[in-house]
Amino acid sequence: MSARDGQRARVYDAEGLVRRMFDRADEAGARTVELYGSQITLPVERRFASVESVQNYVDLVLSLNWVRAQWVRSSEVVTVRARAGAGAAHYEAEGAVLAVPLHTGGSAWALRELVILHEIAHHLGEPGADRAPHGPEFCSRYLELVDGVIGPEAALVLRTSLLGCGVRLS
Repeated sequence: MSARDGQRARVYDAEGLVRRMFDRADEAGARTVELYGSQITLPVERRFASVESVQNYVDLVLSLNWVRAQWVRSSEVVTVRARAGAGAAHYEAEGAVLAVPLHTGGSAWALRELVILHEIAHHLGEPGADRAPHGPEFCSRYLELVDGVIGPEAALVLRTSLLGCGVRLS
């Protein structure tokens, strides 16, 4: 039996804030945002068009040298599949499957880098090592991925949003 996932809602709230910040930057064509009095230039967040493009991205992230050196499970193949409904992307530990909703209702909210890195962070956790699916260990792993793949500015925005929403990190 896994531990209660007490941070889940707070993690999702923080991610929602970050996604909206990236969306507004894309819409405005201005990548500079103010964060606690500092000017931060947001990097571009990759978007995906299909299961195949997500699969290619997952394969590339898991093959990065620093990811391979950091997490043993990076050598385990992850299969990406379409998920019915638009509610959420999720990771299925049994079979190492990342399920992502595609274009539904004119939206492809889950076909973006932050969402896919979140699911990869679930995959990279050692089975049974995380006390809760969205606990401090997961959050720190997710931040490391965002920092190394999207960039330190994105990780700073995510970290401050997580902390601002009351999320604990390891």
